[in-house]
Amino acid sequence: MSDALGTRVIDTSVLRLTPASLLGSRRRGLRLVEHNVVLYRRAWIYLVTGFFEPFFYLLSIGLGLGHLVGSLHLGGRTVLYTSYVAPGLLASAAMNGAIIDATFQTFFKLKITKLYDSVLATPMSVADVTVGELTWTLMRSGLYSGAFLVVMAAMGYVLSPWVILCYPAAILIGFAFSAIGMAATSYMRSWQDFDRVSLAIIPLFLFSATFYPLSVYPVWLEWVVRCTPLYQGVALLRALDAGTFSWSLLGHASYLAAMGAVGLRITARRFAQLLLP
Repeated sequence: MSDALGTRVIDTSVLRLTPASLLGSRRRGLRLVEHNVVLYRRAWIYLVTGFFEPFFYLLSIGLGLGHLVGSLHLGGRTVLYTSYVAPGLLASAAMNGAIIDATFQTFFKLKITKLYDSVLATPMSVADVTVGELTWTLMRSGLYSGAFLVVMAAMGYVLSPWVILCYPAAILIGFAFSAIGMAATSYMRSWQDFDRVSLAIIPLFLFSATFYPLSVYPVWLEWVVRCTPLYQGVALLRALDAGTFSWSLLGHASYLAAMGAVGLRITARRFAQLLLP
């Protein structure tokens, strides 16, 4: 919107995402979730293929590399290498499920099809769009995480009954990457900008202690890894799977929650700037 002098003014109501407003936006945002469900009914193959990357990694490690590496120490116990890697791949599955729709699909709807402009012609608001799309990305992340947990259990790679807590923790990982991914996408101007997404995701996948303990890294790289978002998820899920609890888990969870909250706020602000007249 604009003031009397023609200066653009942002509707700050979209930035006040209180619990009450989030609940209302979630209800209205379910219309966007319904749109995505209908869309993927005809393109379901694209929905499920993202799950297979971490699954194939787990399968190949279990059948091949795991026999070469042997066992590792985790939480005062000796575990098979595959059981050590599995929670890290679960964190990657949660990230992948969230980031696909939060980046590529959001950009397509925002810049190419102009779907959100049409949505805002209805009684829905920018906050409804933000929360609706975030809900859908969390659903996809939850689908990947849940399926991966079932595979872990079926292959005997879980370490304790506390593994059940890995699912809500995986949803938290999905929330963090969904929100920050949507925020980053709002600044992208063309498809070429998505090279930066791969530039961020691939190193995170390979260097977040997913496959190796932190002790194998040089000291300087170890501290860099400790600051990365996927490492927080990997460390959190690995400890929950092993049933080893400490105050550090609260730090990992707080990092991911703060990352998601900041990303959600930036997304709301940027969507308001881009979509409101």
